[in-house]
Formats: sequence, structure tokens, C-alpha cells
Amino acid sequence: MRKILALLLGLSISTTAIAEPIGDFQTVSVEDGLNKNEKKVREAAVKITDGYGHGSGSIIKYYDMQLVLTAQHVASGRIGSEYLVINGSTYDVAILVYADPLHDIAVLWLRTGNELEGRGLKYSPRDEMLSIGGAITYSGHPSWHSLMTYRGYVAGVETLAGQGPQLMLNTYGWFGCSGSVIYDTDGKIVGILWGVDIERPDGLQIQENMIWVSPIQNLDMKLATKELCIALEDKPKACRK
Repeated sequence: MRKILALLLGLSISTTAIAEPIGDFQTVSVEDGLNKNEKKVREAAVKITDGYGHGSGSIIKYYDMQLVLTAQHVASGRIGSEYLVINGSTYDVAILVYADPLHDIAVLWLRTGNELEGRGLKYSPRDEMLSIGGAITYSGHPSWHSLMTYRGYVAGVETLAGQGPQLMLNTYGWFGCSGSVIYDTDGKIVGILWGVDIERPDGLQIQENMIWVSPIQNLDMKLATKELCIALEDKPKACRK
């Protein structure tokens, strides 16, 4: 099945000519068109890179622990590998503490005292998968572009052998968006974006509006932080839950 899907990890990108702006434009704030929840989702979004390609993710607050959710193929190194996490003009290094290649979910840890401390959304996963027709939002970093915010809805559910049900979104996705955290209208996590459909009728055609998402129900956060909690001498509240 993966032969007809594309993982949305940042790849090498051909040079694109960008036209210089003409005239002096006065614009409103870029966030004026977003609701309160969408603004929070956008503010928590990050770009993740190992120095080569890049993906996307989101900073979350798990009790008193600051983590980053992304796709496993974005942070595909060994446990303990370090990745640069960029949030606007601020960045720091996060450590890979959990990787699930089957469901394409990874968790990174930001040490206490990092430059991004205080940022992120409270970890609030949905108890059940979002129904077909349910509205979503996410923010990510497609291709060479700066942060983008998208809206959409659940269009269907597909089942992949061994991986279980996957949410199919009608929204936009492109290389670099992998790892973006999908939220519902109440600010609860729906899942992790990991792929886009590809058709091969007469060649390679990417269906950028048919997006694959691993449901957040595939992530057991207590299990994901278990080894980190064992390693930390000064146990945070999250490790005592």
C-alpha cells in the first residue's frame, strides 16, 4: 500500500523563482482570520529537522513535561537522537524518546530550561476517532514555505493491513507537512499527518487534497514517556501519574 502513498517529509526542492512584491502594501495581522483555537494550534506548530530534510510537529504540555509530537519518518533516528525544533524565530534541540514506525508516530522531549519553554498546547487527545464530516485544523511547513494554517474535514476512513484504521482528510498537504498534529474544533488532538495519495495512471500524480492521518488513539503517552521517566533522576509530575 505504501507504494501508492507519499510520505510528506521534506525532500530536496528544486529552485523556484519568487517574484518581488510590487508596491507598498498595508496588511492586517496574519492571524486576524483565525479563531481562538486555530491561533493556539498555529502558535504551537514547529518545524523539525535533522539538518537534511524537514517535517512538522507540535509542542504539547503533558502535565509538567514539554514534548513534541511528529511522525516517526520525520524523526527516524535511534532513540536519543537530537533534532532541531523551530518555532517562529525561536529554536532548540529536542531528544527522540519514543518511535512507533508501524503507526508513524514519534515523541521528542524538550529539556527543562529550553528556549521554547512555556510554549505549546495542553495534551488533550480525543477519546474516539473524529467522525466523517468532522472539521479539523492544522498548521505545518510545506516545502520551502513559512508556516501555513489549513482547515478541512474528515472525508473517510481507510484500513491498512497491520496498521488499522486511518483517517482520510479533505484538506491540503505537501512535502514538509508530515508530522503536523491535526486538531478538532474543540482543540483536541485528532491524529498525526503522515502521507498523501499518489495516482499512477500515466505517471506520478500527487493527490495533495487526500491526506492520511494516524489516529491519536494509536499513541499511549504513558508508554511513550516510560523510558524517559526511568532515566530522569528528578521525576516530573508526568512520571508520577
